[in-house]
Amino acid sequence: MRKVAIVGAGQAGMPVAFGLLAQGYEVAIFTNRSPDDVRGGRVMSSQCMFAEALDVERRLGLNFWDDECPPVQGIGFALPNPDQPDTKAVDWSGRLDREAQATDQRVKMPYWLELFAQRGGKLIMEDVGVAELERITQEYDLTMLAAGKGEVVKLFERDDQRSMYDKPQRALALTYVHGLEPTPEYSRVSFNFIPGVGEYFVFPSLTLSGPCDIMVFEGVPGGPLDRFRDAKTPEAHLEQSVSFLREFLPWEGDRARNVELTDAQGYLSGAFPPTVRKPVLTLPSGRIVLGLGDAVVVNDPITGQGSNNAAKAAQVYLDSILQHGEGAFDRNWMQATFERYWDYANLVVRWTNSMLKPPTESSFALLTSAQQSPALAHFLANSFNHPPVLFPAWEDLNAAQALIEQTRSQSVAA
Repeated sequence: MRKVAIVGAGQAGMPVAFGLLAQGYEVAIFTNRSPDDVRGGRVMSSQCMFAEALDVERRLGLNFWDDECPPVQGIGFALPNPDQPDTKAVDWSGRLDREAQATDQRVKMPYWLELFAQRGGKLIMEDVGVAELERITQEYDLTMLAAGKGEVVKLFERDDQRSMYDKPQRALALTYVHGLEPTPEYSRVSFNFIPGVGEYFVFPSLTLSGPCDIMVFEGVPGGPLDRFRDAKTPEAHLEQSVSFLREFLPWEGDRARNVELTDAQGYLSGAFPPTVRKPVLTLPSGRIVLGLGDAVVVNDPITGQGSNNAAKAAQVYLDSILQHGEGAFDRNWMQATFERYWDYANLVVRWTNSMLKPPTESSFALLTSAQQSPALAHFLANSFNHPPVLFPAWEDLNAAQALIEQTRSQSVAA
């Protein structure tokens, strides 16, 4: 029986653990938070997951919230009119072919952890640093680090060639609310882009107290949306959220007239630089650790790909481990496994990083032309499920114009 250790109990590590456990591997998860700690803690992310990522969970039998979680049925895009900020210069929406979901990780991860232990996995509560990694790598055939935060993640070397930014590009905030008025016709991720100020998007979710909506604020540092640093209480955080919408996005402010926080822990703020790290960590002893998920590729949430990337990375790593059989988990295998994932993730990173800069001619043409083309709006909405389909049009004006022409005459089924 091969033994695998996973440090971190999140969206990337847990599916790998369940997949290996089902195939007869001895699997241990190391985490410093118990299921009750997670349930009773602060919200961790916004985690809107599209169909391909949800399929990873479904294949492993981990989709326990399909009947409870309110569906996300489309994507909407709005750009305020610079001359009349209370009106929209661009406004379109497109239906998803397959629904998305956003389940609060305080709901999902504790349940998964408890189920993992029930199925025979080893759940070990421990703070893991270098000394602990040295011990773990001696005891297990393969050690993966799948934690997205903490000092241990910083042990992985930043990949300067693959990392565009070395500073946070947005001041980030999450606000989980009840009482938001729904969008007409169908539920959606409602994206609002305010040049020079930042972005706001909101979508339905499931939290501890039932269906809710998650507001996500992305503020240009130092600008009027960089306003949550001094909001030290839940009430202050909610007031900053709603007051911003009333001032800058009145149509969203109208929807939020009667909102209240889902719970006293239903908010978060902070900032981090989007970073790609080298996937193999060499310990002082010479033993090696493989990075997974946010430990090695962490994106700004502006494109909503974090949990999607994590699930897709989990599938790649799980397949690679199972296909490897009794082979040694050496440095070459680790690097090759990561590169298989990077073949997909590099385009997601490029797309996400581009959204943090002023739009290019090609991306602006696509985003604005979708208002007159339901087929293009449908294409762009569904690209969130598989972002590589955006290329080369996202970066190449000729390809963008060809895509616009191609979709102009197409019709979309209601």
